[in-house]
Amino acid sequence: MSFRVCRFDQGGKIGVGMVVDDGHIADLSPAGHKSLASVLEAGVAALQSIDHSTLPRIAITDIRLLPPVEQQEVWAAGVTYLRSKKARMEESDFSASAYDRVYEAARPEIFFKSLPQKVVATGDAVGIRKDATWNVPEPELALVLNSRKELIGFTIGNDMSSRDIEGENVLYLPQAKIYDRSCALGPWIVMGATETEVRSWTITVQISRAGNIMFAGETAVGQIKRSFAELADYLFRSQTFPHGAILLTGTGVVPPDQFTLEAGDKVRIGISGIGFLENLVAVV
Repeated sequence: MSFRVCRFDQGGKIGVGMVVDDGHIADLSPAGHKSLASVLEAGVAALQSIDHSTLPRIAITDIRLLPPVEQQEVWAAGVTYLRSKKARMEESDFSASAYDRVYEAARPEIFFKSLPQKVVATGDAVGIRKDATWNVPEPELALVLNSRKELIGFTIGNDMSSRDIEGENVLYLPQAKIYDRSCALGPWIVMGATETEVRSWTITVQISRAGNIMFAGETAVGQIKRSFAELADYLFRSQTFPHGAILLTGTGVVPPDQFTLEAGDKVRIGISGIGFLENLVAVV
């Protein structure tokens, strides 16, 4: 049995809820869960033991969904799909072999992506750098881990990237990846799904501009080369995450080289077992 857990703002009250149907959530605070970290540490078994009928129900139309991240750092794994490896090699002038080697290496590429307060929710604007000329979204499955390295759930991520900056020099990766509004997560966390089940899911992306579809593509979660446990293990090596962490797992959908995002574009990312993450684009 799976659960959809969200963070919400109800007129200034920040809470954690469970989606009970398409129109309502159950407020988890009366059950002792006033923070996302509390839910992640308790795990799926704790949610299964709650009598949901006794919890206050709130209409989704009466709340604003917040990013499903609180004090958790957001990290990302790169070059986990063969398509991603090829795209990185094509965009890079002189460091293409680095992407080729890391795809085959025992150690994955893992890098810091965002502080939690810089993550945007579904419905908010993601950013493209004003000093970049080639900006793309990267639709990704995100692993949600607690402080004990336990895989608690999954959400949708958008790892916004400035490909021209990264392609100019691999050492510019932090500038290409880490800036205001460069990460979107949401709309909620699906808890209780197994890796086998998740690997049957499909990731889709659609980019529209002035009502016209500029790009659409899809990939399968099952195409991720490394296991979720392997990625989590490397993230937690020599690291502690007292509130848990979010780990983006890489992208397998890459727009064509001639495409770049513009202000006002709409990015809609779907994962079949989760839902949709939708954001407009703004220059930052």
